[in-house]
Amino acid sequence: MKIGIIGAGTMGAGIAQTFAGLDGNTVYLCDINEELAHKGKERIASGFYKRIAKQKMTQEQAETILSRIETGMRDICFDCDLIVEAAVENLEIKQATFRSLHELCKPSCLFATNTSSLSVTKIAQGVGRPIVGMHFFNPAPVMKLVEVVSGENTPSSLTDAVIEIARSIGKTPVRVKDSAGFVVNRVLIPMINEAIGVYANGVASAQDIDTAMQLGANLPMGPLALGDLIGLDVVLAIMQVLERESNDQKYRPHPLLEQMVSEGKLGKKSSKGFYSY
Repeated sequence: MKIGIIGAGTMGAGIAQTFAGLDGNTVYLCDINEELAHKGKERIASGFYKRIAKQKMTQEQAETILSRIETGMRDICFDCDLIVEAAVENLEIKQATFRSLHELCKPSCLFATNTSSLSVTKIAQGVGRPIVGMHFFNPAPVMKLVEVVSGENTPSSLTDAVIEIARSIGKTPVRVKDSAGFVVNRVLIPMINEAIGVYANGVASAQDIDTAMQLGANLPMGPLALGDLIGLDVVLAIMQVLERESNDQKYRPHPLLEQMVSEGKLGKKSSKGFYSY
């Protein structure tokens, strides 16, 4: 199977690695220029070298997976069987990307978006062919869940096909109707936002909030550490989508979250969030 991944950032590279792990797949990792696409592949290779050093994978295994990944711009995806768009979380950019791909790709190519919160129905407007949500979670090679999201005009045949594709790469798909935040982010991101409020009110330190939630709610990671891992800019963007789409004030981003993002304190990606990295 030939799979085009549009966007070579953290999620795009992780999704590319996941598909490349299956024998018989060829993955085209694309971005707005060759340099960014190549950096995405380098990110995958860097992760492999660390695993090799810890004897968790062999050099041969790493080289085999990397050999299945080609980099470039979206025009190399003309003959793909599946496109997974993982561009920035911006409706207009996603719509424009898919319109361009509709003109480029063969009619039988399946279109999927990795959006974490935007409406699949809106993304598909004006594209010319149906789109389904294929929402992976970070880190994509490790996390088992894929939310398969059906928009208003997503045919069941497309949803079924993507569910089977998700299973073929070792993921557990769940069917989700198009709704702001889908399932996981609609529950998870407001929890992180609430933890930020607890911290801002001086109820407890960041570490104690996280420890309390880990030991009291059996979470593998505390909500503030998780926010840092996801990226506080991403947390803010999802909260803004939830608030806008639902028109419900319970999804209003906490002012401290907005302040930290404006100051560039985005979490692990910027080396500073609720913790230092």
